[in-house]
Amino acid sequence: MLKISVMVSGGGTNFQAIIDAVESGLIPDAEIVQVISSSGRAFALERAEKHNIPGYVVSSRDYPDNAVKTEKILSLLREKDTDLIVLAGYMSVVGPEIIRAYPKKIINIHPSLIPKYCGKGFYGKHVHEAVIAAGEKVSGATVHYVDEGIDTGEIILQEQVPVLPDDTADTLAARVLITEHRLLTGAVKKIAEAER
Repeated sequence: MLKISVMVSGGGTNFQAIIDAVESGLIPDAEIVQVISSSGRAFALERAEKHNIPGYVVSSRDYPDNAVKTEKILSLLREKDTDLIVLAGYMSVVGPEIIRAYPKKIINIHPSLIPKYCGKGFYGKHVHEAVIAAGEKVSGATVHYVDEGIDTGEIILQEQVPVLPDDTADTLAARVLITEHRLLTGAVKKIAEAER
C-alpha cells in the first residue's frame, strides 16, 4: 500500500482529484494518510475532513523559524510512514532537508509546459498571464519530481492545452486545471503501480 501525504495551500481541487481516484480504485493499493496545509484557511482541510483524512496546519505564522517548520513537516511525514509526497497547489518552498529525506518521492504539479513559464515568480495566475502576454498558442501542465531547484526536477507527465484567441488568465487557468487533475492522478497511479 502506497502511503501518500498531500501538501496544499488553498482550495485543494487537485487534492480532491487524488481523493476521488484513490476512493474509486483508479489508483489501487494507495492510501492518502494525511494532508499538510501551509494555511489554516485552506478549503483543502475541509475536503480532508469530509473524507476522514487527518489534516495538519504547518504555517509560517505558527512556525516563523524555517528549520523548526521543516522539522515539524518531517516529523509528520515520518509518523505516517509516507512513501510519496504530492504537492497539490502547495505555495511554500519545500526545505532541502525534506527533499534529501525523500529523494524522487516528492512530486509537484505545475500549470505550464516546463521548462517554459516556471521557476521563481511563476505560480498560479502569474503563469497564465505570462503565457497570454507572450502570445503563446499552447500552454499546458507538467507533473515533475521535486529537486532542490524550482520546477527543475525530472518530468513525469506533461500535456498541452490550447490557448484560445479570447482567453483571459482565468479562462486559461480553468482549462489547464482540468488537465492538471488528470495528469496528477495519472502520475500518482504510475508511481503506485511501479511500487507494487
